[in-house]
Order: sequence, then structure tokens, then C-alpha cells
Amino acid sequence: MQKTAIILGATGLTGSLVLEQLLSDANYGTIKLFSRRPTGISHPKVKEYIGDLLVLEGFKEDLTGDELYICIGTTKKKTPNHEQYRKIDLGIPAKAVEICKNNGVAKVAVVSAIGASAKSSIAYNKIKGEMEHAVLSANIEHTYILRPSFIVGNRQEQRTGEELGIAVFKCFKFLIPKKYRAVEARAIAAKMIELCNSSALSKIIESNEI
Repeated sequence: MQKTAIILGATGLTGSLVLEQLLSDANYGTIKLFSRRPTGISHPKVKEYIGDLLVLEGFKEDLTGDELYICIGTTKKKTPNHEQYRKIDLGIPAKAVEICKNNGVAKVAVVSAIGASAKSSIAYNKIKGEMEHAVLSANIEHTYILRPSFIVGNRQEQRTGEELGIAVFKCFKFLIPKKYRAVEARAIAAKMIELCNSSALSKIIESNEI
């Protein structure tokens, strides 16, 4: 029987690649996309749910399926307000897994970040660590948290500072420990899908394992 996958953040870089790979995978019959704006993709497998993801309760009856892929996130440039930033990067994933747990979703794959820790003094890493804790607290037996370093790929929006950092990383790749090297978004998407098609129990996947 074909599976149903749920994607939060299919309009972003990694989420769009998860979608692309699932569309070509015969194991999946339905892919549910939850976004603020349409992806513009028309495909018989795809069902889109457009609305305010900060109010996920409104989608409760539709957040059903076999697997949940959380690829959502923002940046300080897009969301300078700290509380709003927390609501997106922490609040949305936490609420999504809570609802999906109650709806019987068996597997969850989440994009976090290298250095994530609820005890970190760095705001970004702290929020990601709190997000991980919230996701794991839902106690979905097959929960996979991926912690990539710099994510590279063809983004729609330009991130000058990030692009400069990635360029430096590439130039000095031979000096950088594997754990801290840039990771292709396509590889992250593939790893998420691979894990959700395995029988592995909940685990954290560091950047060098992706």
C-alpha cells in the first residue's frame, strides 16, 4: 500500500527537494503540503493546504499520514522579531508533532542545525535545541533529527552573508573537519526519506552522517 507523507516547508530549499524526491518515489501515493503560500506544483500526488502555520490547530484534521517531514525555518533577516522567530522555528515544529502524534503519524524527520542545544548561549542554537527537545518529547518512536552544517543548494532568495560563508568553507574544505563542512540540501532530503523508510528508532544525525 502506498504511503502518505506530510511536508511542512515545501517552498523552502530542503523541503522542495524532499517533495521532488517523494514525487518520483512509487512508495508514496499522497503528499500533503502545508505552507503559507502555494508551491505552484500541479501533480496528482499533491494535496496543498495553504494558511497560517502558526495556527496549526486549524489543520488538525488534515495532518494525517504515515510520515512527517519538518523543513520549516526562518532567518533573522526575514524575521527580526525574536518572539516571532521562536514561534516559527520552535512553535510550529512542536505543535506539528503534537498533532501528528495524536493522529497516529508513525515517523518524523526534522531539519535542525549543527550545535543545537537548549543550553547554548547562541540564540539560534538555543532555539534549535529547544525545538529538538519539544519534538522528542512527543515520544513518536521513529523520530529523526538532522543537524546539518551550512546547507548549500539553489535557493530562490539571496543570502549574501551565508553565500560568503559557504564560499570560504569550500575554499578551505581540506582544513575543515568533516562534521563542519557544508552539506548539500539534496543529500539532507535523501537522508530524511531514507530514515523514514527504515526501522531505526529515534536518533540524532550529525552533519558528517548526512
